[in-house]
Amino acid sequence: MNRTERFYKIDQLINDRRLVSFSELQEALEVSRATLKRDLEYMRNRLNAPIVWDREAGGYRFEAQGVGLGGQYELPGLWFSSQEIHALLTMQHLLANLDQGGMLAPHVQPLMARLNGLLGTADNAAEEIRRRVLIVGIGKRALKLTHFEKVGSALLRRKRLHIQYYARGKAELTEREVSPQRIVHYRENWYLDAWCHLRRELRNFAIDSIQRAEVLEKPAREVSNRSVDAVLGPGYGIFGGRALHWATLRFSPARARWVSMEFWHPKQKGRFAEDGSYLLEIPYADERELSMDILKYGPDCEVVAPDALRTSVAAALNAALAHYVPAAVDSAAPPEAATPPLASELF
Repeated sequence: MNRTERFYKIDQLINDRRLVSFSELQEALEVSRATLKRDLEYMRNRLNAPIVWDREAGGYRFEAQGVGLGGQYELPGLWFSSQEIHALLTMQHLLANLDQGGMLAPHVQPLMARLNGLLGTADNAAEEIRRRVLIVGIGKRALKLTHFEKVGSALLRRKRLHIQYYARGKAELTEREVSPQRIVHYRENWYLDAWCHLRRELRNFAIDSIQRAEVLEKPAREVSNRSVDAVLGPGYGIFGGRALHWATLRFSPARARWVSMEFWHPKQKGRFAEDGSYLLEIPYADERELSMDILKYGPDCEVVAPDALRTSVAAALNAALAHYVPAAVDSAAPPEAATPPLASELF
C-alpha cells in the first residue's frame, strides 16, 4: 500500500482499538520500523494528528482533545479505484431508488450517511463526487417489481413458488411451480434462477415478467451452486443451457481497438489478425442475447463461425432491411434511389 493508504490504516487502527502497540502497527502495515516511524512523525507534524505514545499502556492512542497544536486534524484526500467508485455509487443508486414504503426504508438513511462518509471527508465531497461521476444504466426496464418481496422470501425460506409467468419472446402466459435457487442482478435488471417443476430443469426468469406469485409451504428442491453454474453460468449472457457452442467474431480494424479491451466473457479468447481486424471467440448456449449484441455493431462485426449463428444473424439483418428499406427489396427502382437506414435505426 502507498503512504496515503498507510495513513488511513493507522488512523483506522487507533480509532477502532483505542490503543495500538508499535509492533501491531508494523505488522498490519507490513513496513519496516524506520518507515513506520517516519509515517507517525509525518502524521503528527504535517497533518496535525493527535497521536501520542502512552508509556504506561505501551501503545499509541489519540489525545482526548482530538485536535493537534497546529490546527484541525484531517487526512489527505484518498481517491478510489475504478471498482471501488463504481461499487460505492452503485450502492447509492440502488438505495436512492428504494421503495420508501418498504421494510428497509427506516435503515436507508444511516446507510446513505455511511456511504457519504466513505466517499469523502471534506465539506460536500460526497455530493461533489455524485455530481461529477455519472453511472449510466443501459437497458433497465421501467417496470415495478411487484413480486420481488415474495420471490426473496421464498428464496431465503427455501420454499417453492407458484408463479404466473409471461414470456415476452413467445407472448405466452404459463402457470409454473418453481424452486428458487438465487437472484441475479444483470444489466440493470433482476432475474431468478430456479428449478422449474413444469419443465423439470433449471430455468432463468425475469422477475418483472412474473404476473402473480404465491409462496407455497412446500420445501424447495435444492440444487447445488455448482450445478446451477454448470447450466446457467458458462455461456454468454443471461440465457443458459448445457450445450455450449463457440462463436468466432471478426471486428473491423476501426472497431478492433475498442473490442480488444472489452470484457465479454470470462473464457473469451482474442487475437489481432494481420489486416488489423480482431478475432474474438466466446462460448454461448443460447444465441438470443449474443445475436442482439452482434447486430449492434452492424457492418463492423462479421460472424465467422459457427454457420448456424451466422445464418441466424444474417436472417435477422435481412428481416430488418426488408422492414426499413422495402424499396430496395421489392422495387424496380435503381439501388441508389433507396436511402440506406442508419445503424441506430436497425439496431
